[in-house]
Amino acid sequence: MLLCFILCGCGKKEPKPDVLSNIYKRDKIIVGVRTDAAPFGYKDKKGNLVGFDIDLAKYIAKSLLGSETKVEFVPVTASNRIMKLASGEVDMLAAAMSITDNRRQILNFSIPYYIAGQAIMVNSDSKATSLSDFENKKLIIVFGSTSERNLRSNVPGISVLGFRGYDEAYNALKARQADGMIADDSILLRYTINDKSVRLLKKRYSKEPYAVVLRKEAESERLLQQVDYIMNHLKKTGKLDKMLEQWQITGE
Repeated sequence: MLLCFILCGCGKKEPKPDVLSNIYKRDKIIVGVRTDAAPFGYKDKKGNLVGFDIDLAKYIAKSLLGSETKVEFVPVTASNRIMKLASGEVDMLAAAMSITDNRRQILNFSIPYYIAGQAIMVNSDSKATSLSDFENKKLIIVFGSTSERNLRSNVPGISVLGFRGYDEAYNALKARQADGMIADDSILLRYTINDKSVRLLKKRYSKEPYAVVLRKEAESERLLQQVDYIMNHLKKTGKLDKMLEQWQITGE
């Protein structure tokens, strides 16, 4: 009986610590952010990581741990950010990521902090005025975004050219490798402000609520509650609007 008790005890698994407990224990939060998605996450001329999502992550760190310096940033792309979150490399994502029904099946999302809309950017001399003008033509997307699915459903005859990052996609458009580029307006806007040889078409083709993203597991529930509390506080106090204004982000 004693031997049985020992063997049974050895086989018992320790309960898995939740994510928030791990954050408190290491006294640091690890956040996946974009480096190519201005004004949400990008590197400035000095190589510093800046943007709205960076400031938001710092605010969350300050709220949870008392200092905005207690955050470690891990660069992610549209195509690898879910993998880095699922593997446990990061605690959460603040990476210009929109909420979709498909993503809700495998991820948890905080209260949205911004609503973007998909838009099409073209070279300024383009004759296109709407998505229907791209039938049997080629549009550029960024892998991992929601753009490709929306394109296929709305314009079945369209050809798609994919890239891993927005700067690569923008350069391909400039090189006229395709007839246009589709992405969230909040991301495309920075190109049209700095470069008058490209422009956005007027129509928006979706509503893309951006949110902080966590793993869909019981161990992330307490952290999600804390993040939602922080987001509600930012909204009620007007600090969220001020942060968006600071980065010249406009939307619904």
